[in-house]
Amino acid sequence: MAVKLTEKFFHRDALEVAPELVGKIIVHRLDDATLIRERIAETEAYRGEEDKGCHASKGRTKRTELLYGESGVIYVYLCYGMHWLMNVITGDIDQPQGVLLRCGEIHNGPGKLTKYLKIDGSFNGGTFCGNDVWIEDDGYKPEIITAPRVGIDYAGDYWKNIEWRFIDNRK
Repeated sequence: MAVKLTEKFFHRDALEVAPELVGKIIVHRLDDATLIRERIAETEAYRGEEDKGCHASKGRTKRTELLYGESGVIYVYLCYGMHWLMNVITGDIDQPQGVLLRCGEIHNGPGKLTKYLKIDGSFNGGTFCGNDVWIEDDGYKPEIITAPRVGIDYAGDYWKNIEWRFIDNRK
């Protein structure tokens, strides 16, 4: 039987949460009670103002305010003006960090994943600990490999090459 993850799961460092989210299942309950599910196959950690790949590297702004808030909160933003990308806030308040849900078992890319799940900007600031969108653990244990994060060349060699991407090697 699958168990919903609680705020306590997310209230840890992004580098602990990111690999543990791989293999979990994200669920979105639509207005008609239909459940859309997909197993998370890949995540990326973003951790603090010092992380030049993290949106918080420029400090606290209207856009990044959620990163400084409660764990388990959904952070959705528009990438390249066309793809909604979904993250979960982790860690302590005022310590900006989060985990990008980068890839599903079937939908390979963060934009494809949110499109399939019917997630858009209206979910920004919501929670993964509610009844509309949640993440559950059905006991699956992935074999995880690490790799550099994707699409952050602007962050410089150190930050773009750090292996904070976590991938289910069996996908």
